[in-house]
Parts: sequence; structure tokens; C-alpha cells
Amino acid sequence: MNVQRIAAFSRDGQGGNPAGVVLLDTAESDADMRRVAAEVGYSETAFAVPVAGAKRTWRVRYFSPESEVPFCGHATIALGAALAERDGPGSFNLSLNDADITVSAQMSGGEMEVTLASPPTASQPASAAEKKDAMALFGLHEADLDSRLPVARIHGGADHIVLALKGRTRLAAMHYDLAEGRDVMRRHGLVTIMLVFVEEETVFTVRNAFASGGVLEDPATGAAAAAFAGYLRDSGWRHGGRFTIRQGEDMGSPSIIKVQLNGAKGSSVRVSGRTRSIIST
Repeated sequence: MNVQRIAAFSRDGQGGNPAGVVLLDTAESDADMRRVAAEVGYSETAFAVPVAGAKRTWRVRYFSPESEVPFCGHATIALGAALAERDGPGSFNLSLNDADITVSAQMSGGEMEVTLASPPTASQPASAAEKKDAMALFGLHEADLDSRLPVARIHGGADHIVLALKGRTRLAAMHYDLAEGRDVMRRHGLVTIMLVFVEEETVFTVRNAFASGGVLEDPATGAAAAAFAGYLRDSGWRHGGRFTIRQGEDMGSPSIIKVQLNGAKGSSVRVSGRTRSIIST
């Protein structure tokens, strides 16, 4: 398989979250896709097959080094860039395991700018067990939490727990045991746990633990950004229809995620970012 390596949500031509992208002529076996994703070693690799008789429409699946995930934002952004390079800028229809979405791409300032329209969003308060286990994993206490954004289970194509922290220093100090994190996330059916610090009403600094996929931390997480947007909308946060997520700074891979949303509860949101090509093999 030909694997393209593309970093999504890059900032000023640097950083971003690397994803593998494989454009196939016909579907490959689950075992082969898992093998390739493990060999690539990125948090996710997207595998796309054209849908016969449907113009600019692709069947897409996402694999981490250890598991298949239902939706991956940064790999979708990377895929959009690869499709635009192949077929020209514009919009593409993507058929996922549990949803149908779109991604569009165009050149802007010498870089590829890509926007995905997410699956529907949803949020609910975290259960007592979810909150207890998530906080214990990171050694957090109630005094560490920002009460403006209560602990919640959020969804935007995949499920996450969000923990809003009072202090930027506490966010920078994030650490946890990978094996324990894997157990917690798989026990509660989570893809990531998202730690958030509110810089401004529409600017958030984020870290995403991704132990469920065998990765300690993601430098940019589009699926969680979409889910977080739905949560902000559900909670009545004054987002003004758009906000910015800064991620990856504490791991030396600065990333920028732009999110647009309307007031319709549960509706799709738009997640945008720039990409940079790493290498093709």
C-alpha cells in the first residue's frame, strides 16, 4: 500500500498531528489495515476506497496502532488534502462506519486548508464512575477543575470525556500511566480524555490523552474538537459561532484547530486546519 504522511492542523508550516493516508482502488482486509497502521505508527491512519458510481465519494475507515476508531478528525483533514491533490480542490463525500460526512480542501497562502463537517454532536454529564476514574488517572481533585465547564461525556463521531482545568500550569503538568489510561478508556468506551484550559471565551488550550489507541497524547484532535463544540453549545457557552483550539504546545508540536458552529443543538460542526506533507512511501 502507498502511504502518504500528512500533518493536520499545522501552525505556520510546523507542528500539527501526523496521520497516515492510504488511497486504495479496492478494499483491503481488516488485518492488512491494522498491520499498516501499526507499521506507520501514527495515532491514526485513514484508508479510503472510491465508491463505485458516486463522484468524489469515498468509503473511509480509521485505524490506530491498536484499534479501529469510528471517526478521526485529524486523519480526515489529512485525507482531504490528499484527495484534493489527487482530484483537485473542492468537496468530497465520505462514508464512515457510523455516519456520512463531507470534507473540502483548497489552497490558501501556499498551504492546503481543509474543513470537515463533523458527524452529529451530543453531550451529557459524566457518570460518577467516569468522572472518578478520569480524575484519578491524572491525579486531579475538585479544586483543580473549572466549574464553568462541568465534567462531561461528549460526542462528535466518537466519545470523549472532557475535564476543564483552572490553571494552565496544571494542564502543562499532565501525566498518566499509559496502561492504566488504556484500561480506563476502554472500560468506559472512550477514544480520548480531553483536558482543557480556557485562555479566553473563544480560545482554549487543550491536551488529549489517547491511551485507547496506544498513544500517550495527540498533538491535535479534530474529533474531540467537534465533540467539544457540541458541548459548548449544549452548555450555553458564549462561543459567538466560532472558537480556536491550541493543542500540542506542551509536546513540541504546536497545532491550531478552528471550529465553526451554529445554534442548532446536536447539529454538525465545521472543523478546519492547515496541512503539511511529511513524506510518501
